[in-house]
Amino acid sequence: MPDVRDRLRTSLKAALKARDEVATAALRSALSAIANAEAVPPPASKPRLGVGSGEAPRRELSEAEVKAILRAEIEEKQSAAGVYERLGEVEEARTLRAQVEFLNRLVSAQ
Repeated sequence: MPDVRDRLRTSLKAALKARDEVATAALRSALSAIANAEAVPPPASKPRLGVGSGEAPRRELSEAEVKAILRAEIEEKQSAAGVYERLGEVEEARTLRAQVEFLNRLVSAQ
């Protein structure tokens, strides 16, 4: 059974083909948040130079951690939509709420 990231990547390909801007933006944002969480801080030792010096192993996230990241993305987008709405940016708020709705459907389907 494919993991959450694989399902997100597959959904992104489908959204790109369908030219679904809301789904594409939501999926790219979610995948970026997951990739950022997998990043490992560089060692505090002296910097390496040369080929491969920027390579570092990634953290392995559990399914529960990935789902927590997705829930955090949803909460962040909901909060941002509220801020945009208070500032009178109704269209931007509507776009973020559509992304939240899409991500909610995706998370509940898993």
